[in-house]
Amino acid sequence: MDAPSSAVCPARFAWVIDNPLRRRLHNSETILGGLVAPGSTVLDLGCGSGVFTVALARRVGPSGRVIAADLQPAMLAKVQQRVVRAELQDRVALHVCAPGRVGLSARVDFVLAFWMVHEVPSAAALFAEMHETLNPEGKLLLVEPRLHVPRRVFQAEVDAALRANFKLLTQPSVRLSRAGLFGK
Repeated sequence: MDAPSSAVCPARFAWVIDNPLRRRLHNSETILGGLVAPGSTVLDLGCGSGVFTVALARRVGPSGRVIAADLQPAMLAKVQQRVVRAELQDRVALHVCAPGRVGLSARVDFVLAFWMVHEVPSAAALFAEMHETLNPEGKLLLVEPRLHVPRRVFQAEVDAALRANFKLLTQPSVRLSRAGLFGK
């Protein structure tokens, strides 16, 4: 099931998805633990204002790299500020996505798609592109907001990932969310 691209959360509402309560509910260490290793190349897909970008940059360490990708340059400007404050700009590359396509040439070890797939015009196209972007042992973590994305829509996203040749490895528990961890 595809969502209209007009559903994208505007940068002026970044505070809704980036606030102290959300950071407590979605502890990055709990969510990312065991998924991202030092030296990894990670894609923070639909990164918004960078809720997870700094945590990912710390996890990949000085030899790793995080690609913070978003459709909105205003969101990426917020990420840039956050990364500079954390003194991690040498580990993070900003990437502006094209409408309907991420458009990365890099290969990655891990993709985090947190509360964003419901905003893309075609989940099927996104998962097909991410399958090509991931290294052979790569993993993709899909997390959608339970109150905003009904079970049937989430299941349609899972089905789209499976049609793109992903394998559902597990459905981890993430507060207020529906989640799936996929491998190639």
